[in-house]
Amino acid sequence: MASRGLGGLGGGRGGGSGGGGKKSLSARNAAVERRNLITVCRFSVKTLIDRSCFETIDDSSPEFNNFAAVLEQILSHRLKGQVTWFGYESPRSFWDYIRVACRKVSQNCICSIENMENVSSSRAKGRAWIRVALMEKHLSEYISTALRDFKTTRRFYEDGAIVLGEEANMLAGMLLGLNAIDFSFCLKGEGLDGTFPAVIDYTPYLKFEQSSDSISSDEEELRTFGSSDSESSTPENVGPPLIMDENSWFNKCKRVRQKYQLTLEQKGYLEELLRLRENQLSESVSQNKILLQRIEDSDLAHKLEKEQLEYIIVELQDQLKSYQSLDQLSADVSLSQTSLDPSHSQEGEGKQDTLNLISEGKEDTPSLLGLCGSLTSVASYKSLTSLKSNDYLATPTAEMTSPGLTPS
Repeated sequence: MASRGLGGLGGGRGGGSGGGGKKSLSARNAAVERRNLITVCRFSVKTLIDRSCFETIDDSSPEFNNFAAVLEQILSHRLKGQVTWFGYESPRSFWDYIRVACRKVSQNCICSIENMENVSSSRAKGRAWIRVALMEKHLSEYISTALRDFKTTRRFYEDGAIVLGEEANMLAGMLLGLNAIDFSFCLKGEGLDGTFPAVIDYTPYLKFEQSSDSISSDEEELRTFGSSDSESSTPENVGPPLIMDENSWFNKCKRVRQKYQLTLEQKGYLEELLRLRENQLSESVSQNKILLQRIEDSDLAHKLEKEQLEYIIVELQDQLKSYQSLDQLSADVSLSQTSLDPSHSQEGEGKQDTLNLISEGKEDTPSLLGLCGSLTSVASYKSLTSLKSNDYLATPTAEMTSPGLTPS
């Protein structure tokens, strides 16, 4: 009984360790797969840059075909399928992810690729996008923008994908070197056939053959390795310097010449790039000066306009005060007229109209205001009223004393 219990316990432990071993094995396999793809991508980029120094890169270049296959495998690594209404999961291409995640790139080529007539499948559109992005020298910008949109990336990829790991940052940095290459592709060739998956050719990275165009030679590398290995070096191995024939010297001079030519081309490229950046900087400085001058002119114009408006406001306030004083004076005159003789309201109204006409004039001068004050003074008004009242009183008396109106 005890042996059975121990055997059952041991079996349970073995089953648990077997499950943990499977998980660790799957995690190791996923990590090795990611590392292999990133390493092969770095090798393919290097070989592509080296080949571009001697010839133009197009669809017939094996280095480009291998790089395109590697990049397609990386972008398709652990890509989620598309779930339909009936619950079935259909395969999906990396173009579906690029089409959504790269919309924020300025002047992107997404719409133009979607409208291509000879490209129908999603995989073919993704391959066309790789070629167009390389010709536009924006492939690294597309990948960086897509990787920054972590929410969309999480929605399209499963856990353990390359684009969700730390290798994604290395990928964007690797692709930055391709912006120095001039690509020439035909978007109607056989490379856009989306019926077959891309296959990576590992033989260029597993088997190395020394060529005459190589910059470094096997002899120099062997000599370097031999000098670094101090344990294996013995006095017997030390001898006279290696005697090379004329052909060896010619090959060495050829390699040095190629290296010098490559360095000279890189120097010319950097000088041209520096000249272009200096021109852009000078243009930016001149535009900045023009903008600063415009800002100063606009500030000065605003200050002048503000002063004019303040002057106009002061004039309007002065005119408003003069109008209020005239209105108060006319009100006082009307009150005095009403209190002195209510029967002569018509004459008062006439004077009031006269004052209103004076107040409605365009300019109110001090002389005019003095004239209005002298005409509307109370003393003069009383004298005029008394004089008119005497005239009105004398007229009926004369009429009553006339012979024609005496009683019989």
